[in-house]
Amino acid sequence: MPTIKTNGINMYYEERGSGEPLLLIMGITAPGSVWNVHVADWKQHFRCIIGDNRGVGQTDKPAGAYTSEQMADDYAGLLDSLELENVHVVGCSMGSTIAQQLAIRHPKKVRSLVLMCPWARCDAYAKGLFQHIMNSKARFRPEEFSLYIQLLIFSKASWDDPKQHEELELGRKQDAVNPFPQPLHGLEGQAAACINHNALADLGKIEKPTLVIGGKEDIFTPVWMAQEVANGIPNAELFLYEKLGHAFHFENTDDFNLRVRDFLSRTH
Repeated sequence: MPTIKTNGINMYYEERGSGEPLLLIMGITAPGSVWNVHVADWKQHFRCIIGDNRGVGQTDKPAGAYTSEQMADDYAGLLDSLELENVHVVGCSMGSTIAQQLAIRHPKKVRSLVLMCPWARCDAYAKGLFQHIMNSKARFRPEEFSLYIQLLIFSKASWDDPKQHEELELGRKQDAVNPFPQPLHGLEGQAAACINHNALADLGKIEKPTLVIGGKEDIFTPVWMAQEVANGIPNAELFLYEKLGHAFHFENTDDFNLRVRDFLSRTH
C-alpha cells in the first residue's frame, strides 16, 4: 500500500474512485479507514484520497506534541507528491482543524471545505476534555477506551436504538483486537494539536466555499464551536442536525453523504 515521505514522516494513504480529487482528513484516534462508509458513496463521484494522520494507523507516530499547522503541512506534502492542487477537502473533528490550517497556509491547494464538528479554538472545558481523553487512554483497556469515546460522540438516539447499540458493542470488540492500535504517545501528540489549535483570527482569510456541519446534541464539540467557525469564514454555510451528536455522520449517513456530495457538486 502507498506510503509517501512528507514533512519528515512516512504517511500512509489510499485512493479510491475517480473524478475531481477529494481529500478526507479524519479526527483524533481515528485512522483513515473510518471514512469507509462515506467513501462507498463518494468514490462513485470523486477521486477520494484518504490518509492516516500523523500519530495513528500506518503513518509514523513520532513522540512529542503535534500542531494543526504541522499536520496541515503533512497533507500539503501528500498533495504535492500526487501533483494535485485545488482539491475538495472534508475534515472531521480534529481533521477539521487540519483542514482549516490547510486552507489558511496553502490556499491554492483547496477548492472547497466541509468542516465537520469543528472548532476554531478550545475553551477551558474542551482542554480538560482532551486531557481526560489522554488520561483514559493511559489507564483503560482498548475496549474500555472505545466505550468512553462512544459515550462522547454518539447521541442518546443511537444508544436508545437496539440495532445501533449492538453495532456500538461490536465496534468495541473490534477495537480490542485492532492490528494497528494507536500508542499513547500518538494520541498525546494529536491531543496537543487539538488543544493548541487557534485559527480564530485567521478564519477570515479562508475564501473558499465552506460548509460547516454538525449535530445539535454534540457534547464533545458543542454547537457554539461550529457557529464560531461558520461566523468566522466569509459566506460559510452552517447546517446542524437535530437530535444528533458528534458522530452525526454515522447516525444519519445517507443524508450526510448526499448533503456533502450536493455541496461539493456546487463548487466545481
